[in-house]
Amino acid sequence: MDKIEKLVGQSTKFLDQIAGLAIIAVMLLIVFNVILRTTVGTPILGTYEYVGFITVIIIGLAISHCAFQNSHIAVGFIMDKFPERVRIPVDFLIHLASIIFLALSSFHVFKYAQSMVLTGVVSPTTKTPIYPFICMAALGLAVLCAVLLVRMIKLTIRVKINE
Repeated sequence: MDKIEKLVGQSTKFLDQIAGLAIIAVMLLIVFNVILRTTVGTPILGTYEYVGFITVIIIGLAISHCAFQNSHIAVGFIMDKFPERVRIPVDFLIHLASIIFLALSSFHVFKYAQSMVLTGVVSPTTKTPIYPFICMAALGLAVLCAVLLVRMIKLTIRVKINE
């Protein structure tokens, strides 16, 4: 189990590093766009589209690492009042529902990207294909699903050990 958790952790870290590079890219794009607009009078064509595309990469790829590190805000003040014998089954059910939702979401987002490939949908200004960015979002959802699956398995193992 530790090997799988380590592999998932390395995957999330790699995707998070790509998201970090994407943040730098969007920052540079905006700065150069402003500089060119004010000095030369000609902005970079499609900056708005590119910022949107890169933002999809940032959020889609960084969310799984955030979940792996338990950095999401968790509203547990109500559940903290219950005993552990109540919290663990509720945690399990929440993880299970989340895994099912994320697996289905990832699958359907990939199918949506495939339909974008088949129909040849591109952005209006720069004519950039949209499907790679949709695939990045689907990949992020799939890895987030893997993170929650590992966490649910660890929860199940912890319960078995405590019995």
